[in-house]
Formats: sequence, structure tokens, C-alpha cells
Amino acid sequence: MNRHEFFIRKTLDLAEKGRYNVSPNPMVGAVLVKGKKVISSAYHKRVGGLHAEAMAIKKAGKRARGADLYVNLEPCVHKGRTPACVDAIVQSGIKRVFCAMKDPNPLNNGLGVKKLRKKNISVKVGIFEKEALALNHVFVKYITKNMPFVILKMAESLDGKIATKTGDSKWITSDMSRRYVHRLRSEVDAILIGVNTIEKDNPLLTSRGQKNPIKVILDPDFKVQLRSRIFTKKSPALSIVVIGKNKLSRKDVLEKIKGFSRKGILVISCIRKKGLFDLSTLLKELADLEISRLLIEGGGKTAAGFLEQGLVDRVMFFISPLIIGGKDAVTSVEGSGIDRIKQALRLKNIGIKQIGQDILINGDLIN
Repeated sequence: MNRHEFFIRKTLDLAEKGRYNVSPNPMVGAVLVKGKKVISSAYHKRVGGLHAEAMAIKKAGKRARGADLYVNLEPCVHKGRTPACVDAIVQSGIKRVFCAMKDPNPLNNGLGVKKLRKKNISVKVGIFEKEALALNHVFVKYITKNMPFVILKMAESLDGKIATKTGDSKWITSDMSRRYVHRLRSEVDAILIGVNTIEKDNPLLTSRGQKNPIKVILDPDFKVQLRSRIFTKKSPALSIVVIGKNKLSRKDVLEKIKGFSRKGILVISCIRKKGLFDLSTLLKELADLEISRLLIEGGGKTAAGFLEQGLVDRVMFFISPLIIGGKDAVTSVEGSGIDRIKQALRLKNIGIKQIGQDILINGDLIN
């Protein structure tokens, strides 16, 4: 590992520290170096706060003049919640900039590098680019496709069941696996379930003391009731109920929406095709609400909807060493299914991990 790789690796490690607080922004770390000495370092800590480069420059003060800046993402040239980092770099007197990857944001892509070079600042791009892309894969999809990165999580038995024929599902996986899921919830911006999950399980969908994500409920016929636990003070994060656009013509539905709004619950509508939500349209609406990472925790019908519409990026299946049996037991993925094995969805980048007595299999879908 040479000098430049060493310091870029440090920026990646720093950037990781912002994982829970910067969404929908990217995770960014910055290191200022003179000779062989680090004179300051920083990472983007929260949305609306100073970017990593600006913070590192502010910490260094006059010592930044003549220094090298290492950063895992191209400095921004546009003004958003904070001033453009490129301007701060130019004003500081930094001589050289080394960054792992260009910013995929169309507002900035390559423009930051171009402006720095116009100001006679040397720029090198592409050091540990693969690792930098992997770190900010959620941001890359969000900013280029205006859609959240979608994770499908399932807890199932060895024979692929998520409930018995009577609907009993507590608990298929272990307490250790459920604690793992609570940590996962704290990393995402929102959790999505179907209204049937509320009717059967009446969940809180909290992360048990960590950052609680927004809750999204698919409810085409607007059946959910305000008394549901998901709308109580025990589950304080914002709730979004998604109803069929065709329901907006009914007076009773409009009155119900007003009641939900008074309780701080957002009700949005979505078009349906052949009785199913157009989930692609929904994802774009959620992205407009700055939801960049979405966790699907619904039942088999919800899972099938996202899979069949090709909208799942990653799956996480927690498999318990239980055999439930029964052709009428609830399966983890419903829908119409496939006719031939060669049509099956396949995974790449597969990981297998034992969590207590359960096995977690995760991977990215090949789309």
C-alpha cells in the first residue's frame, strides 16, 4: 500500500462513522496531510452539518495552505444545505486533491474536479474506487435513479414458511436474530409493511432504543385504524399510509385522511395496475421524501410485489432450524411464481452468517 492508498483508506474508515446520521447524503471522510504528517481529519456527521472537506479545512486553519487533501468522494461544486466544498478548498490554499471516486450526483459529476483544475489545483481520481463505490452504494442508486436502495428481509423456517396454517408466527427466529434486525432498522430511513401485517401482528416497528425509521404501510383500501400500535407514542417515528389513488373520490376516505393528518400521519396515494400498486412510482415518491434506504418487512404478498416488479436490491433471509410443514402454511414469497427454474431470481455477492441457531443468507439480486 503506497502513501496515497494509505490516506484514502483512512478517509473510508472516517466516512463509515457517519453511517447512521447522514442519509440521504453520502458518507464522506477527509484527511489533510503535509509531508508525512496529518494536520487534520474529519467526516460528515449529520445532514445539514459541514461536509468532511470543509470541516477538515476549518480545523486546520492556516496550516491547510500547501497541504494535500484526501477524500473518498469528489468535492461538491454546488451549494445545497451547506456551501460548496470546492470553494473552501480553493480559498484554503490546498495544493493537491486525491479522491477515490467522482460524485455520481448529476449536479456535481466531474464538475468539482474540473473547477479545481481550473484553479491550478492538482487532482487525482480513482484510488480505491471500487471500495468507495461499495461504501456509498445506497447513495449512488438514490442520486442516479431517484429511488431508495431496497432491502427485503424475511424470517422463515427451514421449509420456507413465515407462519403456520393458523397464522401463528411468534417467534420463528431467535431473540438474537431479532436483535440483529433492530440494529438493521436503525441503519435504514424507512421500513415498509403491508396492512395485513398490522392486522395479524399489530407491530410497533421500532428499533428498540436506537434511531427509529419512518414507517410505511401499504393499504390500498385504507383499512388501517388509528388505534393500531404503530400510531401510538410507543412508536414515535413518522408514519406514512399508502392508499389506492382510486379511493380519493370517496367522501368517507377524505374524512378519514383528515383524521389521520390531525394525528401527524401522512397519507399518500399511488396508482394501481391490475389490482397491485405501481411500486416503482411509490419508490420515487419516497425518494422525494429523502428516503434513500428502505427495508421491506411485510409478508409474502408484499415481498412478491417488490420482487416481481424487479425493485429489490438486496435480500436478507433469516432461516430458523424449524420445520413447520403444511401446504396451507404461509410462505415467505407469494405471488404468481415461475414456471421453470431457469426463470428464478438469482443472487450475487452472497454472504452466509450464523446468528445463534439461525442462519442469515444475504446477497444482491441480479437484475
